Amino acid sequence: MKKKIAMYWGAGCGGCDVSLLGIHEKLLDLLDDIEIVFWPCATDFKYDDLEKMPDKSIDIAFYNGAIRTAENEEIAKLLRKKSKILVAYGSCAIEGCVIGLANLYSKKEIFKTVYLENETTPNKEKIIPKEKSNDLKLPEFLPHLKTLDQVVKVDAFIPGCPPTKPVLEEALEALLQGKTKFGKEVALCDECPRKDTKPEKIEIERFYRWHEKEDNGKCFLAQGIICMGPATRAGCKGECISANIPCTGCMGPPPKVKNQGAAMISAIASLLREIDEEKEKEIIESIQDMIGTFYKYTAAKLLPKGRMKDEG
Repeated sequence: MKKKIAMYWGAGCGGCDVSLLGIHEKLLDLLDDIEIVFWPCATDFKYDDLEKMPDKSIDIAFYNGAIRTAENEEIAKLLRKKSKILVAYGSCAIEGCVIGLANLYSKKEIFKTVYLENETTPNKEKIIPKEKSNDLKLPEFLPHLKTLDQVVKVDAFIPGCPPTKPVLEEALEALLQGKTKFGKEVALCDECPRKDTKPEKIEIERFYRWHEKEDNGKCFLAQGIICMGPATRAGCKGECISANIPCTGCMGPPPKVKNQGAAMISAIASLLREIDEEKEKEIIESIQDMIGTFYKYTAAKLLPKGRMKDEG
């Protein structure tokens, strides 16, 4: 029998939905083994269709995007109820991703920036969306962004922003066989396409943003360009690095690492061990946007309840 599959797009850019097309002709083979019973982005399914399905009638449900609205949360709980296996698909669902950086700010601050101070969106009337306005009802914008496993039990995780072809192929094959454990357990450096160019000793004079320095094709860290490879899970085959762009960490940390940012900071600290204190301070100060660099994808995990001072 074909596996019944569901896919839902929560708070995110939509790249995860599109990423399924990245497996190319293998998608046609996949369609021989599955039946899509709910995928609003691709076909005309309604929430009523999902509600009417028997509990646990969906074999595998893929939830991509984070939980930012009450609607996202409601569908996450409904899919959990209707599915045998619920999969957090992509960095937004797993860690909060880039939009999780919003947890650094309160709901009031976000609305002020987006609707009142946004230079590209004219709003002379100073209108801020409300949940109820005349006959229109909008889903509640939650006080803070949540990851999928902060709302419901998650059975499997497919990392990436979005998941790449090698990650998807391994994950889909495993899931269709009923397996929920898959993926590499080592750091990206283990499969880095530049690992043969890494020197025995790395000496850093200062850190550069990757567009500030001409790339010589060697290890990015050895060039003073921050690459999150030492603190990022392998599996993507270093696709960004193959395109001459340093890893930003979208695969999340290896399984045994709980705090990706701290692990990367520790790796950098080990490189500065033999430098005097004044020079060390100078090098550290050359790192711009600490949170955006080291916690670009995992901020929501560290701030699961938003900024506590704004919550009273």
